[in-house]
Amino acid sequence: MALVTTAEVCDANPQLIVSGELRALQPIFQIYGRRQVFSGPIVTLKVFEDNVLIREFLEEKGNGRVLVVDGGGSLRCAILGGNPVVQAQNNGWAGIVVNGCIRDVDEINGCDIGVRALTSHPMKANKKGIGEKHVPITIGGTRICDGDWLYADTDGILISRTELSV
Repeated sequence: MALVTTAEVCDANPQLIVSGELRALQPIFQIYGRRQVFSGPIVTLKVFEDNVLIREFLEEKGNGRVLVVDGGGSLRCAILGGNPVVQAQNNGWAGIVVNGCIRDVDEINGCDIGVRALTSHPMKANKKGIGEKHVPITIGGTRICDGDWLYADTDGILISRTELSV
């Protein structure tokens, strides 16, 4: 998708927007990481102020997938930091989208991976390991299911039920 923008995808697929198969997340995310354009099949995770399951996922091989984390929109601590993002980059994840906060911004901005989050926060998360993997989540006004596809660039983030031939 490097040559086709999210805006062009929207313009070319009005029928998918009307049917709900193609959805845009609300523009609430900040852009981090060196890879401003990324896409891939989604893995969903739901946590609240706890980062154990996020770290576990990013220790696995990413195979070009995108981890989408519903952190409940919490602004009280960071659920993603520099070390797991470095690990995600090295394990072949295409990107990480966090409905919550991150920290170690300078380190994350040095990584060749796409990261989106609400903002940054210096305090670290709990480590209880509580959360739900591979469940439908709602972020930015949009329902996202495990296996959906995500397309992100500097204009925004699109969620599609299927891989788009762009």
